[in-house]
Amino acid sequence: MKLPVPHALAPACVGLALIATACSTEEVGSSPEDNEPQPSPSAEPFEPVLAPRLLADMDLDDKIGQLLVLTAQGTSAAENALMIETYRPGGVIYFDANLTDTQQIATMSAGVQELAAEQGQGIPLFIGIDQEQGLVVRLPVGTRFPDAMAVGATGDPELAALRASTTAAELSALGVNLNYAPDADVNTDPNNPVIGIRSFGSDPDLVAEMAVTEANAYSENGVASAVKHFPGHGDTDVDSHSGLPVIDLPREQWEAEHLPPFRAAVEADVDMIMTAHVLMPRLDGGEDPEPATLSPALIDGILRDELGYDGVVTTDALNMEGVRQRHDDGEIAVRVLEAGVDQLLMPPDPAAAVAAIRTAVEEGRLTEERIDESVLRVLALKEKRGVLEAGPVDPAAAGEVVDDPSHVEAAQRVADASATLVRNEGDLLPLSEGTAVSVQGVGSDVLSEGLTEAGMNVVADGADVVVVGTNGARGSQEQRGMVESARARGLPVVVVSQGGPYDLEAFPEVEGFLAVYSAVDVSANAAARVIGGRVKPTGKLPVDIPGAGVDAGTGLTL
Repeated sequence: MKLPVPHALAPACVGLALIATACSTEEVGSSPEDNEPQPSPSAEPFEPVLAPRLLADMDLDDKIGQLLVLTAQGTSAAENALMIETYRPGGVIYFDANLTDTQQIATMSAGVQELAAEQGQGIPLFIGIDQEQGLVVRLPVGTRFPDAMAVGATGDPELAALRASTTAAELSALGVNLNYAPDADVNTDPNNPVIGIRSFGSDPDLVAEMAVTEANAYSENGVASAVKHFPGHGDTDVDSHSGLPVIDLPREQWEAEHLPPFRAAVEADVDMIMTAHVLMPRLDGGEDPEPATLSPALIDGILRDELGYDGVVTTDALNMEGVRQRHDDGEIAVRVLEAGVDQLLMPPDPAAAVAAIRTAVEEGRLTEERIDESVLRVLALKEKRGVLEAGPVDPAAAGEVVDDPSHVEAAQRVADASATLVRNEGDLLPLSEGTAVSVQGVGSDVLSEGLTEAGMNVVADGADVVVVGTNGARGSQEQRGMVESARARGLPVVVVSQGGPYDLEAFPEVEGFLAVYSAVDVSANAAARVIGGRVKPTGKLPVDIPGAGVDAGTGLTL
């Protein structure tokens, strides 16, 4: 059921200042408790009050602006003033180049919100970021958790919630109220160049449970979340940043392998779902199928009508080549809305997007009622998550949250629980205290430090055991050569896989293989603690690797 377009309403309360002052709780029919962020996206259906009133007083330019999430400029609010004044966007998204330290990030967030308050109706921004954790992070500060596949290996949704809630606390302290996470793709292609360990695994039910758990945890902690990338980016061998992946799966196979996480997300009424720039001809069904982002058959047809999702749908970044191969940037903006999407993330030419949408409305290709549907969804989510009534973040208070030592302990807890001992020939591990160990390869510095703390004697020559860190070893002759050299000298080798556990296929005869699914420091620390006997490896492979033979209870080879 689609959100209704508001009819004649009482005089709208417009502007951020008016929302805070003129709109009494009696006038809008709510109490202070009602205006708190909702505790869970799976709670009772949320009925927006402020959102319809704001929409009723918007002109077309205001409405189009709310459909845009633009790339933040520079490292200060002032550098974004012209962009915010010109487009009155619904949000901005931060990248590495915008961020330097805690004080700067929080100050910039407060400043851009103040600028937004000065424009039109003063509607606060979604300030978004890609802070998935692991491989995909933008913040130069805060806690680094392992990748999603490490969380999948734990099999523990409480640890998924811990990762998301801790991340949400840090984002909120910095003024970031939208995270484009979690990743709900089911990684069925071991050679996937863009998803891999960003996925919780290859089991659709596991991915569904973990993704929904994280989405709920973000929302419960004041940060809207975007489950991505519908209809699934896990069975691709092309990166949609640089090309258009084609997934030629029959619908039955897609429904079995890739739909379950998104169906679960819809049933949980998650805040937002992000589209994928992937071509799925058997789902689209048209004579000239479009990438999912531009496909009415996939978005309006399957996601909206069949699955029943009525939350915000956002595009993936519109500057990616996967969506730009057939149409110019203005035409893409119109087709996005025709497909049933609500927000345009990072249109490369915002002026062209706005002009094309306006022209499409004037010429009747798009109706203003269609625009209203999307704007109301965006505003309702802002209201639901408390964005409409939140004041600017306090930069002076951010550091206490971002630097909380308990957050690092939480990340280490996740990493320890993820460690999966896939192979342990002759009970090589754990090593005895004082064993002479040579450490090489990926993460060798952190591994060496951790092994020393675990009681090992880390040496350059005369080692009893060689530990080799890997990440993508199937494609790295250098990494494979380290293992081959050690084995040629008759030394037992322990491979510590810090990326996809598919590295196992490169080492069919290695004595020890330990997967931690991430190259962050806490994951290397977890590996060292397992090797030294300080942590029991309880993780289970969350992806299928022929011949791995991992026991679900202990993570030890049978």
